[in-house]
Amino acid sequence: MASTTAPRTLRSARPDLAAELPVQAAPERNVPEGTEVRGFALYVGLADDKIADGDPRLGAIVTRIKQLVAELSPAAETYAAVALAPEGTGGRDVDVVRLALGDPAAHARQKQHEQDADDRAASGVILDLSRKRVLLDNVAAALTFREFELLQYLVLREGRTVSREELITALWSDASEEETPSERTIDVHIRRLRVKLAQYQDIVRTVRGTGYRFDRHADVSILSTAAPSPDVF
Repeated sequence: MASTTAPRTLRSARPDLAAELPVQAAPERNVPEGTEVRGFALYVGLADDKIADGDPRLGAIVTRIKQLVAELSPAAETYAAVALAPEGTGGRDVDVVRLALGDPAAHARQKQHEQDADDRAASGVILDLSRKRVLLDNVAAALTFREFELLQYLVLREGRTVSREELITALWSDASEEETPSERTIDVHIRRLRVKLAQYQDIVRTVRGTGYRFDRHADVSILSTAAPSPDVF
């Protein structure tokens, strides 16, 4: 008869780690004959320019994870590697990390994707400002009103870095004091916008310590009225 293990709670000895971490017994997996389990890989997708000011840097995050593993299993050996990619590489961060670190499954998926791409052509990004919509490879992105307004504000100031304070002043000018967001809230809005831009999320760049900038790529088309940028005098 199969046995079950009740969930238990790990209480951390370090005050800077989570006080209580639920630990659920992992389900048993079939191991191919002639092989043995020797460890696991955890891929974390987090581009450096997506870390908000005040958040832990990548090195600090890695250190915390290694400390937690040491508490869960003191006998474990850990090794951390940072994945590097050419600047401007598109796609989800976690997929880029898996490819950079040689994950066989990721390489197989990439090869299949390249083969499938021969049968269909992507149209890139269409930013239709007159209709207030964004198309990603001919599929409409489900942006909220506020997310589109943020993107449009950056697009109309193409190539210029826009501060968080300027975004708040311009886009929430009619909001009450309670409804006016903080600079950290702007970071949250930008993160959600990037998620919805999927593989084209790098058109919205973070300029550390300053704000955000729209970078046009060759596969980005902007449909708008003939009005010039608001910053052109």
